[in-house]
Amino acid sequence: MERIETDGPRIRQSRRFEFFALFVLAPIAMATLLPPERMFLGLFVATALGLWLLHRTREFSWRDLGRGWNRIDWSSTAIFSLATTAVGVAVIQTTRPEALFFLLREQPGLMMMIAILYPLVSVLPQELVFRPLFFERYQTLLPSGAWPAVVLNAALFSFAHLMYWSWIVVIMTFFGGLVFGWAYRIRGSFALAVTLHSLGGIIIFALGLGLYFYSGNVQRPF
Repeated sequence: MERIETDGPRIRQSRRFEFFALFVLAPIAMATLLPPERMFLGLFVATALGLWLLHRTREFSWRDLGRGWNRIDWSSTAIFSLATTAVGVAVIQTTRPEALFFLLREQPGLMMMIAILYPLVSVLPQELVFRPLFFERYQTLLPSGAWPAVVLNAALFSFAHLMYWSWIVVIMTFFGGLVFGWAYRIRGSFALAVTLHSLGGIIIFALGLGLYFYSGNVQRPF
């Protein structure tokens, strides 16, 4: 059921500013102003701000995030995992074939650590900011209809990865954002969004595509 906009003009204006600052200005600043070694500090600050705003969002309840963990759509999860693997292998074979399965071959311990920590340290904060915060706090700013809102969400999720200055990262995160946004906004499952994002990221690192998501490899075009 669609919610009816009841916010006053001052609150709507404040949320427009928040939305623009968090999802547009912050990615631009991290991509153009911060040196690569400090990008993750900027990302941490932006994420912390997003989580604070989410906590203050009256349309959101932390208890809602606990629903659906025992009802994850495993068929969709399997299809997504297979598609990510197929596309990932094609990309790495085309661009950096020598990196295929690099971590699995050369640093299996690090790969295991990534598989354990990535969902908690990276995926969960990203999903809280880009799904509940985006769709709940800023619902009255979004296009009408579920799919237009999901497409905007995916575009801004991809834009947040501009700091890597890689067309591969931009394209992969856009399509990933479509899937994660679909899981949350259309399927109504935060648990599914987190599961898909976690598996997608682990597959990407296992295949060797993590080199495109490493700040030490960032090469700005200016």
